[in-house]
Amino acid sequence: MTSSERTPTDVDRIAEEWVDTVVELNPALGTYIGRKDADSRFGDYSPEGLERAVEAERRTVAALDAATAVDEIDAITIADLRSELALSIEAHEAGLPLRDLNVIASPAQEIREAFDLMSTDSVDDWATISTRLHALPAAVDGYIETLRLGIERGVVPARRQVREVAAQAHKLERNDGFFAELVQGAEADLPGSLRTDLAGGAAQAGAAYARLAAFLEHELLAVAGEQDGVGREIYALQSRRFLGAAIDLDETYEWGIEELARMVAEQESIANEILPGASVHEAIAFLDNDPSRKLHGTEALQRWMQETSDRAVNELAGTQFDIPAEIRTLECMIAPTQEGGIYYTGPSDDFTRPGRMWWSVPEGVTEFDTWRELTTVYHEGVPGHHLQIGQAVVNRGQLNTWRRQLAGTSGHAEGWALYAERLMQGLGYLDDPADRLGMLDGQRMRAARVVLDIGVHLGKQRPDGQGVWTGEYAFEFLGQNVNMNEGFVRFEVNRYLGWPGQAPSYKVGQRIWEQLRDEVARREGASFDIRDFHRNALALGGVGLDTLRSALLG
Repeated sequence: MTSSERTPTDVDRIAEEWVDTVVELNPALGTYIGRKDADSRFGDYSPEGLERAVEAERRTVAALDAATAVDEIDAITIADLRSELALSIEAHEAGLPLRDLNVIASPAQEIREAFDLMSTDSVDDWATISTRLHALPAAVDGYIETLRLGIERGVVPARRQVREVAAQAHKLERNDGFFAELVQGAEADLPGSLRTDLAGGAAQAGAAYARLAAFLEHELLAVAGEQDGVGREIYALQSRRFLGAAIDLDETYEWGIEELARMVAEQESIANEILPGASVHEAIAFLDNDPSRKLHGTEALQRWMQETSDRAVNELAGTQFDIPAEIRTLECMIAPTQEGGIYYTGPSDDFTRPGRMWWSVPEGVTEFDTWRELTTVYHEGVPGHHLQIGQAVVNRGQLNTWRRQLAGTSGHAEGWALYAERLMQGLGYLDDPADRLGMLDGQRMRAARVVLDIGVHLGKQRPDGQGVWTGEYAFEFLGQNVNMNEGFVRFEVNRYLGWPGQAPSYKVGQRIWEQLRDEVARREGASFDIRDFHRNALALGGVGLDTLRSALLG
């Protein structure tokens, strides 16, 4: 590895023990970071499992409070890990796990997604998958117990989320659903007994999701909340969890409105470059009809993603960034699901599994526009998530496993990725007005959802002055600010309504990253070197944005 070795400290030991505890409590997360010893299991999603988890968090906070930092690395670990654990404890005490159900990032999805990164290269790998399939029903049943306790205590998710997740569960229960397709993809030369076990496990997994769908539709739906918004108290807590920083929500809402107006004005200017006198919609229609900017089929999409990513890595390495050899490989993948969305998964700690960019292509979508998606490759790859997260993994000589693999917030990670998009514009990679319009299309969406997310969850006045925000108006508002089909808008808004505070963390995180860069530049004056700023910031690994601010500004 490229980083020098640092003698582990007592604080590192606490952090390493916490990683082991997390993997034991949540093996799905262990799979995510490449801990194969976790691959055969699921955690306990029942109320008893939640209690064990929060007790472990309290013990680790006590250990951190008793620890003494020997250097700045220790100080950052203590501050950031303690802050994350304290926020999780606060969420538990507020009853949030009892209503943890949404369309994108709740146990309903986490349990299924545990299979996405599992190896399928050998008989042993398939045996491990079989064991986890057979363990899945208990995980789902424990989750149902937790949601049922929420019903007893009057802590329930919104009705809209219940309906949508029930529909997702019905897809998974089908005989031709994800689990059936997973085991059908097994190599033909597997032992017959293992094939039988896999088929049985897939059937049991589908049946578990059928039970979840039945519970949601017949028990939870009747008592679920009518309002999509969660209110200021819960929202403020969730915002702090996703940012690792406390912000003025009212000021941020007004800033979001102003930022959205700036994005619209910038789009209108570029539209005129593309087609003199054209509106944004007319310029988009013009580009959508340009066959030179189209890809047909997922194979062409995957190939274009990989070629674009490889080119960015090769050209930026050694000129704009120090990109270690270990992370010069990024695999671009078509995801095994069809839910929509693009995401990144980091490399395993030993780099036997590289970083990967995944595209979950919705059913029926067969055409893709390169002008829309070029900036997405930079966002998910280099200099976005892959450089950011991969660099932390490379830095194993300085950072403990928690700092490399688990630390950080959405605001830090997604804020950096949006920052990286603008950086690529400055480096000349978006000189084509069409590509810049595509970048702005995404930036406009991110600004719009700052306004939407805070607006609907806090019940603020709509920007058009026509009353307060509602879930129904959220669909109309986003539809006005993205150039995507109705299915995309529906999925995105359902995501925002069920995952409060997450969507704004992208644009707010970008704002904080840019503020920090500008403040460091102001302090250093003529000696400021942006490459040094990037190197120093990324060397910290993932951290909350308050921790990042403290580390860079003192």
